[in-house]
Amino acid sequence: MVRERSVWGVSEAAGGVAALRREDVIRVLDGCYDPCCEERRISVVDMGLIEDVEICGGRVGIRMLLTSGWCPFAARLTETIRERVGGLPGVEAVEVEVVWDPVWSPERMSESAREKLRLPLERLLPLREARIGRGGRR
Repeated sequence: MVRERSVWGVSEAAGGVAALRREDVIRVLDGCYDPCCEERRISVVDMGLIEDVEICGGRVGIRMLLTSGWCPFAARLTETIRERVGGLPGVEAVEVEVVWDPVWSPERMSESAREKLRLPLERLLPLREARIGRGGRR
C-alpha cells in the first residue's frame, strides 16, 4: 500500500526517495531576512518565524508566522523565500503559507537574535541620565 502525503493540497505518493532534506531547506531559510532585520543579520529562522517545513518529493511547503499582521514586507519576504528555496536542487514547487496560530511572540526568537536586538547598557545610561536631568520630562 502506498500512502499519500500532502503539501497543502498537493498530494503525491510517498513511495519515492526524496533527495531534498528538511535541513537543506532550513539552511536556505537561515539566509532569508525580513528587510527590517537584514542589517542586523537576523534570519527568519532566528526570529522564530518558521512554524513548519514539509517536503513531499520536489514540493516544499513552509508555514510561516509574521511578527505583526501589519508587516509591510510580508509579500516581499514570502517571495524571497520562494525564490531561495526554489533554487535548491530537486525543488519543483514552493508554497509559503502565512499562519496566525500560534501567534508570534519574542519568546520564539533565538538567543542570538535577542542578543543582536538588545541595546547595550552603555548606550542606555546616557539616555537615562538625560531624562533624569530633565526631571523625567520628555
